[in-house]
Amino acid sequence: MAAAPAMDQRIAQFANLLRESGFRISLSEHMDALEAARAVGLADREAFKDALRATLAKRAIDLAAFDELFDLYFGGLGEAIRASAAEMQAALGLEDADLQDLMETLAALARELRVELSPLAQALLQNDAGTLERLLREAGARVEVQGIQRPMQEGRYSHAIAQALGLSELNREIEDLKQRLEAAGLDEALLGKIRAFVDRRLRDLTDIIKRYVRSELEKRDHAARDALRVQSLAEKSFYYLSEEEIRRMNEAVKKLAERLKNTVSVRRKRAKRGKFDIKDTLRKNLQYGGTPFRLQLDRRVRDKPQVVILCDVSDSVRNVSRFMLQFVYSLQDLYSRVRSFIFVSELGEITKLFEEHEITEAIEQALTGNIVNVFAHSDFGRAFRIFHRDYLGCVTRKTSVIILGDARNNYNHPHEWVLKEIRKRAKQLIWLNPENRLTWGFGDSEMDRYQPYCDLVEECRNLKQLYRVIDRLVM
Repeated sequence: MAAAPAMDQRIAQFANLLRESGFRISLSEHMDALEAARAVGLADREAFKDALRATLAKRAIDLAAFDELFDLYFGGLGEAIRASAAEMQAALGLEDADLQDLMETLAALARELRVELSPLAQALLQNDAGTLERLLREAGARVEVQGIQRPMQEGRYSHAIAQALGLSELNREIEDLKQRLEAAGLDEALLGKIRAFVDRRLRDLTDIIKRYVRSELEKRDHAARDALRVQSLAEKSFYYLSEEEIRRMNEAVKKLAERLKNTVSVRRKRAKRGKFDIKDTLRKNLQYGGTPFRLQLDRRVRDKPQVVILCDVSDSVRNVSRFMLQFVYSLQDLYSRVRSFIFVSELGEITKLFEEHEITEAIEQALTGNIVNVFAHSDFGRAFRIFHRDYLGCVTRKTSVIILGDARNNYNHPHEWVLKEIRKRAKQLIWLNPENRLTWGFGDSEMDRYQPYCDLVEECRNLKQLYRVIDRLVM
């Protein structure tokens, strides 16, 4: 069966829910999802789910969230209705055939007694899950249940949906039906079964409404919970992450990188159109007495920045280096050129690792000791001299040079003159230090010697600080 217009609307609402949770879904991908849903139909739930997943979830990190939101959105109310029917059948001790016989007998008696039942009453008493779900969703739309934000609102929305459904009228219908059945002189055993059945279905409907409202809250709460998880991770020091938090941090880094890409993409599109230049507009319109008949736009083309990154991968800062390298890898298409180096005492380039391998494998290879001896004692000065000797030519006026390290030099010569030479050639020189600012310059820290030659020196102990610095790079 092809997807009906009502299902098209539900898919559109589901796509909007995914967007609220951080999914990137274009209009063309939305249309692809509608076409895929029509092609596979609704009979096979898993095929329908796979069709939407293939068209709406493009990133591996989004798959778990997609599955959770799909089950909440498409399974929440339907599952509640089916679960309620199963619980009713078990509570009354009815086999499938017995339940079907009871519902058919009740329908025949209602026709014989000329009892006019509303569509809601018919759907409830005939266990018509499809019609019952449609009526509930229509009532939910009328009261705008999708606007629920907090658990304390559940009662209010449940009451509103009950009113929109006409639950009071339904109670009167059911009571009238029971009275007329009793007056018809039915067998007491049959009458007892029918009375137990209809009373249970009324209670079931109230429970279904509550489950429906709770599922809507869970949908809205998913995006908030996801944002809260990212926020808590973003503010936690790299030094104290557990293994599970490192895994979640990897996902958070990818999502932040995607968000930054979107921001930069929009910014660059606007730059192509040009910004309103008020000075040039006034100058070009002097002939009209200053009236701005001809607007002038600033269409200066800004080149993509180039980046050179030097990461200290000694034991004390390895976690920080890992996330910094991952973030830069994720943003490579924002830069015309990215060259990445790691160092402890020696310095080695890992640019080709990034070009030839997936990010996780590239970083693991970089940290195994095959590029530089990662078990040596830190010697920033020696690593800087190697960079000056072998790689200084890659630094130009378009290059942002980023150094990540704690500047703990084990009392070796700092060779700060190298930074002075780099600063002369570079667009900007940025140092990110994962140590608390209050510790800089004490003990074997050479931060006070290196800082004067940097355009920006920032404490970078967590993802939030790192994101702020990277955002500055692409302004």
